[in-house]
Amino acid sequence: MPSFLTRPLGRVLAAGAVLMLVGAAWFALQVDPIFSSAGKEVIVTVHPGDSIATIASAMQAKGIIASPLAFRIDALVFGAPVVHPGSYEIAQGSSFGHVKSILGSPPNVVVIDVAPGLTLHEVAVSVANNMGNAWADSFARAATSTVTQSPFARGPSLEGLIGVGQYIVTPGTTPSMLAKRMVDGFVREAASVGLTPTTTLNGLNAYQLVIATSIVEKEGYYPKNMPRVARVVFNRLKRGGGLQMDSTVLYYLGQDGGIVTHADLQLHTPYNTYLYPGLTPTPICAVSTIALSAVLHAPPGSWLYFTLIKKDGTMAFANTFAEQLANEKIAQSNGIG
Repeated sequence: MPSFLTRPLGRVLAAGAVLMLVGAAWFALQVDPIFSSAGKEVIVTVHPGDSIATIASAMQAKGIIASPLAFRIDALVFGAPVVHPGSYEIAQGSSFGHVKSILGSPPNVVVIDVAPGLTLHEVAVSVANNMGNAWADSFARAATSTVTQSPFARGPSLEGLIGVGQYIVTPGTTPSMLAKRMVDGFVREAASVGLTPTTTLNGLNAYQLVIATSIVEKEGYYPKNMPRVARVVFNRLKRGGGLQMDSTVLYYLGQDGGIVTHADLQLHTPYNTYLYPGLTPTPICAVSTIALSAVLHAPPGSWLYFTLIKKDGTMAFANTFAEQLANEKIAQSNGIG
């Protein structure tokens, strides 16, 4: 009499049982890869509306998990975390339990955006909003040249000496590390347009050129205006007297834009370029490579004045004050001023 395993049905059932055991073993190893140690920390970003399948595929691409299918099965059977949009740092080769514990918590990676025109104080406020006041206070202490050295610094302030761009703050990032990365970012940014700590131009050293660039960044605002605004700055410095730039007064007042009043113009501060001649003691904001290039390669010209004449950012440049007054009338007729 043939045994059970020699019967067709028996062979099918036996094969099915083997497949189930193999599948169970495979699934268990996906859930908890006990034979491999956790790898390096990587970052996966979850976008609004991403499904578990999309998130699983993104994690598989980063080496966090080996099988998106297994993760989806695990989420279906044992429950999926509520994942908020944002970035998460997770070790490669993590168990599903570890992955779900991280994804079920708020994003643990913060992106600090340093845009051209931002002051160090504004960057510190952004850090505080994302990392808390204590962390931001430590960052503010680190963001001085006495703590974090910059080859461009000529004093304790690092204003204007941090690179623009996005900075990733992971759980292992310290305030000092972030400050150092920002300073290094500026050094790379400056080098990319030919500015080094030993550069001199039009009688200005590298630090003074950064100061001039920060004023051009604020006053020119649009890239198309910056080269000629840079020439105006150089021409006014050569002429002597005050630069007469509203942006420097507003910097002292802690304001980003706005109207400078008559009372503001009487403030006795070296940032009041209506009363004090020459450049300000420090830059007044973070600068872009566009503004740096504008200063390093300002076009020839004798302009001394400029004003916004169109709402699309178009500026008019003038050699004389009479021409400036005429341009201001054009601006008023266009609803500006």
